[in-house]
Amino acid sequence: MAIGSRVLIGLTMILVISGELIVPGKGTCQGNIEGLMRECVVYVQRPGPKVNPSAACCKVVKRSDIHCTSGRITASVQKIIDMDKVVHVTTFCGKPLAHGTKCGSKSITS
Repeated sequence: MAIGSRVLIGLTMILVISGELIVPGKGTCQGNIEGLMRECVVYVQRPGPKVNPSAACCKVVKRSDIHCTSGRITASVQKIIDMDKVVHVTTFCGKPLAHGTKCGSKSITS
């Protein structure tokens, strides 16, 4: 894992711990947020090309409530992850977000 990825994971974990990842007052989501960060962050981080996620990432995606999690992503997190890449990862892993779903500031249109 590259140093940049480790820094990104660390920053994301700080945001989770400080409550910046999830919108306040919206409750919590089912699934493994830490697993998503550990296994999938390299596939959704800015910058870089859109690449297919690993089997390990997909395994965590399939066990998580991605619809719930994606609806609670804050502006702070959107500065470090690419929402188009999030949509790509969920679709590739067989858990696409439904039309009309709000994923951070992005509305799913297809």
